[in-house]
Amino acid sequence: MPEEAYRGYSYRLPELTHAYGPQVHLLADPVLLTQLARLCKPEVIQPEITHLVRDMYHSLVRMVVAQEFPRQLAEVRTRMYESTTRAVWTGDVLDESVRAVTVNIARAGTLPSQVVFETLTQLLRPNQVRQDHVYMARQTDEHGAVVGVSMSGNKIGGDVDDAFVLLPDPMGATGVSLSNTIALYKTESARARKICSLHLIITPELIKRIRQDHPEVIIYAIRLDRGMSSDETLRTTLGETPDAETGLNEIQYIVPGAGGVGEILNNSFV
Repeated sequence: MPEEAYRGYSYRLPELTHAYGPQVHLLADPVLLTQLARLCKPEVIQPEITHLVRDMYHSLVRMVVAQEFPRQLAEVRTRMYESTTRAVWTGDVLDESVRAVTVNIARAGTLPSQVVFETLTQLLRPNQVRQDHVYMARQTDEHGAVVGVSMSGNKIGGDVDDAFVLLPDPMGATGVSLSNTIALYKTESARARKICSLHLIITPELIKRIRQDHPEVIIYAIRLDRGMSSDETLRTTLGETPDAETGLNEIQYIVPGAGGVGEILNNSFV
């Protein structure tokens, strides 16, 4: 008789309680939070920051895949089958036939997207996985405040029909770059099965922007920072008073945040 215990099981994310809605997942994972706290320290530079980002995204993409991707029933003859016909394991595993696209939002997203790409090619059929590239930069005024985003080009390798589109963007500050990237894909094809963004840190401003522009997008983050909020707001449940929450300073950097992660990852401070 085949095993029944691993059919139709449920997967439960470790996540914080909040009031942002079901499309937002704020992870409550002590290992990831420890690694992220380490990454934010001023003394952490290359090569340690690369190792931390790579390791965190390995974990983050696996959580997203486990939560969002479909499964199928598998029957596997193990190496013990030659000695007993009972050596057949049955249970739900990932449906490896699905299509997936990861998007490198250069430059901070280059390493995370490569990690996501490598992981997906291990879990799914490699020819069903694609990595695209979008080149963006913040536009700032004479005071360093962000006034917009410029897109200098992209390399999109095809449609996203019925595909899972993953956007690994480490620092989700204003949400403008992310929103523009999502809009680019919805212009190319509006038939993606799901669109998920994967972040190390996000702000309430990003959530507000994405919920306004693309309410279907599912947001995952290891941490939400709202450090520029009042003391009274910081004592409330996350998302309870969204209009009072803010995680950006006057030049749109995240507080507490981690500083210029893209600059440190690339040893390029321009």
